[in-house]
Amino acid sequence: MAIVQISPVEARRRLDAGNAVLIDIREPGEYARENIVGARLAPLSSLDTQSFSGERKNTLTVIFHCQSGNRTCMNFDRLEALGLGEITVLEGGLNGWKQAGLPTRIDRKQPISMQRQVFIVAGSIVLAGFLLAYLVSADFLVLSLFMGGGLVFAGVTGWCGLAKLLALMPWNKIATA
Repeated sequence: MAIVQISPVEARRRLDAGNAVLIDIREPGEYARENIVGARLAPLSSLDTQSFSGERKNTLTVIFHCQSGNRTCMNFDRLEALGLGEITVLEGGLNGWKQAGLPTRIDRKQPISMQRQVFIVAGSIVLAGFLLAYLVSADFLVLSLFMGGGLVFAGVTGWCGLAKLLALMPWNKIATA
């Protein structure tokens, strides 16, 4: 079946009218940092039919969203297979919601996304390796080589050692209110 997308403004209208339910498929850390008020968290990584026992029984439109809409669209068949009736994807995800001027709840005490942390650390190591190689010794190019190889490995296998290491850092523990 074709992916059915709904604009943030239309989604807000349906939510306010009580005709829809909004499901956030991002991970708990992403949700804790910023979310749409009233959205229910159901992480894609642990999604199964048991997650939606209540939604299956009603006739509400189920609107799924992620950060940008890509993750939701890529997994639309999996979401559709849950048997929830009419399902839609929030156009642009959380980013689209914010671009439409609609409010979100932000908790700046929560860590930034793991993806952004990996980009910051990997980019810093590559840059440091290049600068040290240029200013001190060509031997420092091994830092850039190591990080580049690690990123390729992560892209091919889906396993990122840097993300695993960063997840253990104290700032990545979800803060409680």
